[in-house]
Amino acid sequence: MTDTGTPGADAGPRVTFTGLDHHALAARTRRWGWLQYAGYRQVAETPFLATWLAVAFGNPVLYLAAMGLGLGAIVQGDVDGVSYLTFVAPGLLAATVATTGAQFGTWPIFGGFKWQKNYLAGYSTPLEPGQMALGETTAIGVRLVLQAVIFWLMAALFGAWPSASALLAIPAVTLAGLAMFTLLMAYSATVENEGLQFNFIQRLVVMPMFLFAGTFFPLSVMPAYLQWVGWISPMWHGTQLARMASYGMANPPWLTAVHVLYPLALILAGQWWAGRTFAKRLVG
Repeated sequence: MTDTGTPGADAGPRVTFTGLDHHALAARTRRWGWLQYAGYRQVAETPFLATWLAVAFGNPVLYLAAMGLGLGAIVQGDVDGVSYLTFVAPGLLAATVATTGAQFGTWPIFGGFKWQKNYLAGYSTPLEPGQMALGETTAIGVRLVLQAVIFWLMAALFGAWPSASALLAIPAVTLAGLAMFTLLMAYSATVENEGLQFNFIQRLVVMPMFLFAGTFFPLSVMPAYLQWVGWISPMWHGTQLARMASYGMANPPWLTAVHVLYPLALILAGQWWAGRTFAKRLVG
């Protein structure tokens, strides 16, 4: 387990682990710590895998049956030139992934500082605060992609996707989910005591986006004083991209660029902010 090192060297005995000394392990962590932390977060969620799978498969069935088939049966005519099921499926996909991103960006991040102390434990190693924040985003990104794939497959069983190009909706809605997650992760790292903050976020931010970001009907039919909710919502931008991929919704090129660049900008801003708030919380 120990190595005396080179005779005559100034350094004392070096501890080795499976053939690698602690200097090499520390160097690897400093370089790939974000990926190592992402792996840890995936393993930590293993006990909840059955629950996650039940929700991931159950949500699209309930949503599509209730909204796509139930409500769709009473909607007269087409919406945006397609059936209501085809119209609403991309919106439900984007809303599901985005709300999941929001959920994981609140209580789990707060709990990592307040209760589980896993960020404090990580900081006692060569891991840097920014690496843990990036690791969280990487782990959640994998989860969001998997959730989007499951939702997409379940929607395909309902006949919601008119073409194979609808697969491009998966990365589109993942952007929306990560935009929600990174911003809320950065904020949650500043919260030191549990209160009503996250309840307010759910009721006054996430829920209005779900209802008024074009999920169930085109944003253009809403009153002008409510349309801004969609404009600033990553959920709406993800929904629009998903509809373009699914059934070729008409969209000018400049607005398509906005739909892509806006959530990307939010992700970068949220990740930068999270790196700072993690460091402030851990380093002081």
